[in-house]
Amino acid sequence: MRKRLFEIIEKANEGDKISKVYDSFMILSIIVSIIPLCFSKQNSILYAIDKITAAIFIMDYILRFFTADFTSNKKGFWAFAIYPFKPMAIVDLLSILPSVTNLSHAFKVFRVLRLLKALRVFKFFRYSKNIKIITNVLVKKKDALLTVGMLALSYIFVTALIIFQVEPSTFDNFFQAIYWATVSLTTVGYGDIYPTSAIGQVISMISSFLGIAIVALPSGIIISGYQDEVEQNNELD
Repeated sequence: MRKRLFEIIEKANEGDKISKVYDSFMILSIIVSIIPLCFSKQNSILYAIDKITAAIFIMDYILRFFTADFTSNKKGFWAFAIYPFKPMAIVDLLSILPSVTNLSHAFKVFRVLRLLKALRVFKFFRYSKNIKIITNVLVKKKDALLTVGMLALSYIFVTALIIFQVEPSTFDNFFQAIYWATVSLTTVGYGDIYPTSAIGQVISMISSFLGIAIVALPSGIIISGYQDEVEQNNELD
């Protein structure tokens, strides 16, 4: 029975209709659970939605804990002991916590717990095949993405250092130069801080052009990896 439960909640194969129904039901529950977060004032209907969806998530968490030994390299007690500390298990627990505690009503500081409900969005990673493909791409391409990330950070630091030396009167501190370099790299350019000298403006133009190239690199890496991952899945199917 536990083996069958595991196959249902973890989507064992594409032909398992019950597993597909379960995944669709959980995705629908996640979407519905987010509805109360869109309203500043809660009424009885929104309150009921929150509690019902929380009960569904609690049941899902219990079922996954009950079958934890099928998803772990550990066996017996250790499989169940390690499960609560897995990333998705933590997301599950944190998305449930604000709905089952009254601390947020007792102290204003605990109202931040309401933000944890937004973590329910991340539960899509468990049920969506396309998101799982993207996750696999990010894992496989992590070295290339980290390299691009380091390149971007280095470029931000060097550009900020240059502009800070060229226009000391425009930037009160180095953090403002970092901020300017970041928004220039992403080609956002809020316009609240900008260079006024000719040299500073030339640096700004160069930064914007290079920023387009650097920002485009991770997009190309992810798209290429996504295409490869889709082709591999099609071959397996």
